[in-house]
Amino acid sequence: MVTVPIPTDSGAAPTRTRSGFLARTARFFALPVLLRSQAFRIVLIYVLLFAISATGLIGFTYWNAKRALDAQSDQIINAEIADLRTQYRQLDESGLIQLIMNRSGPGSQGLYLLADSDRRYVAGNLDGWPAGAQGRGDFIDFTYVRRLNNGQMAERHARGRTFTLRSGDLLLVAQDVHDRDLMGQLFSTTVPWTLALMILLGLIGGGLIGRNMLARLESINRTSKEIIAGDLSRRVPVTSSHDEFDTLAENLNRMLDRIERLMSGVREVTDSVAHDLRTPLNRLRNSLETSLRHLPAGSEQQSALEAAVEETDRLIATFNALLLIAEADAGVAREAMAPVDLSAVVRDVAELYAPVAEEKGVTLTTEAGSLLAIDGNLSLISQALVNLVDNAVKYTPAGGRVAIATAKSPSGVLLSVCDTGPGIPESERGHVLERFVRLETSRHSPGTGLGLSLVAAVARLHDAELTLEDNHPGLKAVLRFRGRASRSQ
Repeated sequence: MVTVPIPTDSGAAPTRTRSGFLARTARFFALPVLLRSQAFRIVLIYVLLFAISATGLIGFTYWNAKRALDAQSDQIINAEIADLRTQYRQLDESGLIQLIMNRSGPGSQGLYLLADSDRRYVAGNLDGWPAGAQGRGDFIDFTYVRRLNNGQMAERHARGRTFTLRSGDLLLVAQDVHDRDLMGQLFSTTVPWTLALMILLGLIGGGLIGRNMLARLESINRTSKEIIAGDLSRRVPVTSSHDEFDTLAENLNRMLDRIERLMSGVREVTDSVAHDLRTPLNRLRNSLETSLRHLPAGSEQQSALEAAVEETDRLIATFNALLLIAEADAGVAREAMAPVDLSAVVRDVAELYAPVAEEKGVTLTTEAGSLLAIDGNLSLISQALVNLVDNAVKYTPAGGRVAIATAKSPSGVLLSVCDTGPGIPESERGHVLERFVRLETSRHSPGTGLGLSLVAAVARLHDAELTLEDNHPGLKAVLRFRGRASRSQ
């Protein structure tokens, strides 16, 4: 890894506008988000179970009530038939006719019809024999026409029983069950609408409950994202409701206080290490160089001191790399965020490494257009690109090519470094991003194994993504910076 001092852009960090918050709010209250919420699903399941239970209960109640009414009607009909049979044994047929005429008069609740063997009307308050009635003592359901109080004729429903007299005549005794059927029709019409209204109100209630829970969770998620971005001073809002979410928020805030204190301690230790070790190392190097100037050229002491200077340089480079990684992971450099022109960074780094590439016989090319800016830390982005280009030039053999490019994509901005070297096996690409990891093929080449670790830390600091891909042949390292980029001609 090579550390190159590149000046930091002094531009001020852009201020946040309300448009971003409104856009997040609009996305949060979008219907797909609400439908995927756990609270809405729980309420929906509860409403569906309640609707099914209510339907079963109402259906059972109706079936039981209908069964009871049918049994009552059948009992009345059987009692009436038994009485008429008794009267028929004591009277002749003319007496039975008179009895039927008396019972089927105006205001009668029962329905009677005495017919001859050919089913022609003899007596009763029914005009004709119902179709399908055989006179074998079976219960039948039929319709008949009845004159209402206003003089109009209406079709009604009835249930009755028939039997055959000794003379061969047929007698039908029935009860009007039209009101019972109307109740069944009312049930079949009302229950679906009731269930639909129940489900609709349940969905509305579930939406309101889900939106309220999502609002509380969104505040926690938003605070978590800001903390992940490096702002450890952020805390989860606590309301006055003192519910489970407030308890969770209070616990999270206490945990964040503890984490912030630990991070502050780590930073203090880092600062102390930087002050107590880096300065003595630099003094040691200066002392070694001073001693070198007083030794005769070609002596054994000079070779030993030169080796010591090289080891000291590697130690200082490792120390600086570790500090940069720690600062990037801790978000310390986030305060220096400002608009960074990636195209200018590419040109500067390419100009810096052009002599190195030319000396090794490697072709170094760039594909960077006009202004392509992102919000970032200029120094760290430049250092990350330096590490990628340094690795690419170092491992690309003579006659190979190294290309640095920037591009704009729908998801953000791409910064890539491609080479035609040996590449990295796919199984090792995640492993090489860890600290002090070096492949077997590069064990004997200069380096500390921290170059790609620093690039990954810079990517995390900028909410970017570092991917290592196959360049066919060689390696293609891509930094994907999310968010919008401004580009002008």
